[in-house]
Amino acid sequence: MELVTPDIGLVFWTTICFVILLFILGKFAWKPILEAVKERENSIETALQRAEAAKDEMARLTNENEALLKQARVERDLILQEARKLKDQIISEAKESANTEGHRMIEMARIEINNQKAIAMADVKNQVASLSLEIAEKILNKQFEDQKKQDELVAQLLKEVKL
Repeated sequence: MELVTPDIGLVFWTTICFVILLFILGKFAWKPILEAVKERENSIETALQRAEAAKDEMARLTNENEALLKQARVERDLILQEARKLKDQIISEAKESANTEGHRMIEMARIEINNQKAIAMADVKNQVASLSLEIAEKILNKQFEDQKKQDELVAQLLKEVKL
């Protein structure tokens, strides 16, 4: 029963031991424990700040990435549009060049045909003139075999010629 109703000396010595224990714990244990807790709290706070900074950096990089992707898409669209314009321009130039070349070739063929036609006509005229001369020569030779016919022809020609 002494524990339920302790003696004043026991209470005194227990209190003294408790105060000494508190002093020793305060001096050697609580300071390092509290410092470790504060250090841990600071490291957790720093880790949270770093995590927040990393999150902000990740959001910034994501936005930057999206902006770069949008810019790349815009540039790609511009390049494709320029390529289409260039393709259309090349096609139209090729068509125009082909048409011009075709007209030039047709005109050259027309000139060549006219030249060949003129050459053929000149050849035909020469042949007709040659044949006419041969025929006239043969006719005149036949008519001029007789002296009387020659005199009549000369007289008739002189009548037709007026001075």
